[in-house]
Amino acid sequence: MTGATTGRTQAGSQTLARGLHALLAVVESNGGMTVQELAGELDVHRSIAYRILQTLVNFGFVTQGDDGAYHPGALLATLADTYLPALRAAALPVMREAADELGCTISLFVAEGREAAAIALEEPTTTSHHIAFKVGMRTPIDRGAAGYALLSAGPPLDGEPEAVTLARERGYATSEGEILIGAYAIAAPVPDTYPQTCVNIITHRADQARTVEEHIVEVAQRVGRALPQIA
Repeated sequence: MTGATTGRTQAGSQTLARGLHALLAVVESNGGMTVQELAGELDVHRSIAYRILQTLVNFGFVTQGDDGAYHPGALLATLADTYLPALRAAALPVMREAADELGCTISLFVAEGREAAAIALEEPTTTSHHIAFKVGMRTPIDRGAAGYALLSAGPPLDGEPEAVTLARERGYATSEGEILIGAYAIAAPVPDTYPQTCVNIITHRADQARTVEEHIVEVAQRVGRALPQIA
């Protein structure tokens, strides 16, 4: 869903905001999005939704399938590759190995203002049942293991969540059901990164979460050690 971005739209171009909202709606849709569906999503007339989609097609951000629905375009892959390429190139092999070793999904989060944003994700190939979410997911930086880990890498702040103080003491953060109901998350900051980065592991099993706690700091340090080899 694109609702997570709607609340952040303030003064600016309504046309640009609609275009970005439309792009996110297409990217997050399952099986593509029709003109009628986008019109409903944006609460605009079909003709406006059509013009927005055609503009996105012209720029290569979306493409229209044989079924008439609009799907993400190839240009998005190029844009994704330009965002912190050295960091992602260093982290992904480590994350892929850790996901298989631990049997749960591992992601890379960076701090963006008051949010934690997922910029990479690896799912385990060693198990068929695991939790997954889309790259680009954002969470409040003062809620959930990823946010706590990112904050713990900085200096203590007045009124910071108790979980952040605890994470700073032990080197990793934990949370239960704060972002996804029934999910356990464990995260540790990657040393010496800007923007501040953390690795985050998520699972629906309490026993697996306890096992991950023993390894999460090591995974974050492995990512940190890989960085100079890529930069």
